[in-house]
Amino acid sequence: MKNLIIILVVIILLGVGAYFMFPNLFSTVISIDNKNENNDNIATSTDDDTSTLTDQNEVESILGKSYGGRDIPVYQFGNGDTKILFVGGVHGGYAWNTSLLAQEMISYLKESPEIIPKNVTVTIVPILNPDGLDKIIKQPSLSSLSNNPPQLANTIEGRFNGNNVDLNRNFDCDWKANATWQNRTVSGGDEVFSEPESQAIKNYIERENPTAVVVWYSAAGGVFSSSCHNGILEETRKLTNTYGKASGYPTYDEFVSYEVTGDMVNWLAKEGIPAISVLLTNHNDIEWTKNKAGIEAILNYYAE
Repeated sequence: MKNLIIILVVIILLGVGAYFMFPNLFSTVISIDNKNENNDNIATSTDDDTSTLTDQNEVESILGKSYGGRDIPVYQFGNGDTKILFVGGVHGGYAWNTSLLAQEMISYLKESPEIIPKNVTVTIVPILNPDGLDKIIKQPSLSSLSNNPPQLANTIEGRFNGNNVDLNRNFDCDWKANATWQNRTVSGGDEVFSEPESQAIKNYIERENPTAVVVWYSAAGGVFSSSCHNGILEETRKLTNTYGKASGYPTYDEFVSYEVTGDMVNWLAKEGIPAISVLLTNHNDIEWTKNKAGIEAILNYYAE
């Protein structure tokens, strides 16, 4: 027993001596352990984690949280004073191809950062409605959807957030609690900006004051200008025509198929920010060639 105590004392003394003789070794171990702990927030997949939905690209920052507590990732490229914002996934799993398109753009900019003009900052929010996307997408990665797309009839629930609100009816332009989508009555929320997702993008807009905003939806196949009873801004019209001409999508002054209230881009118009809605042709394809041309045209338009 006495020998055991002596051995334990010797081990403790050796440990203390090593700590003071090699402090950098210990600090390195702690640093690596802390780094791994932080990375777990990005790489570890759980039921409430959106990392699997973003193909585990490194999330540069988090815009906010969804109603269901899921992260809303945001990616930024460049550091110029001209700020261009692209948003996908407003309608979650119903328009999942818009998030897939945004992911393709993220990959493209990572591979070809030189296409971003020096005076421009590009910000991408690929999944504004992660709750809605999670309702429909139960696959290991977003990119796998190309080979196994969900059937449209089964994706309607994914249009809405975790509070069953249509986020594109929750913004401050002609807002109504009982809103319209096609021939359905849908929830626009209890009040304007009642949902954490719309509040998160509102906070970003007010803080960063972007030069222009492009929001992807599906599906109608066209580029639509924004306005909120104040006419179409001249810069919005230029934005519409620039994207439309390059992509080949037809352009429209407004969406008139049915009444739209609480629309995101129309709220941006109310705030004096040029914004367009780009509606993909269907719910399965990202039409990358068309949209890549539109994206590049916008970047070139704002290059000094």
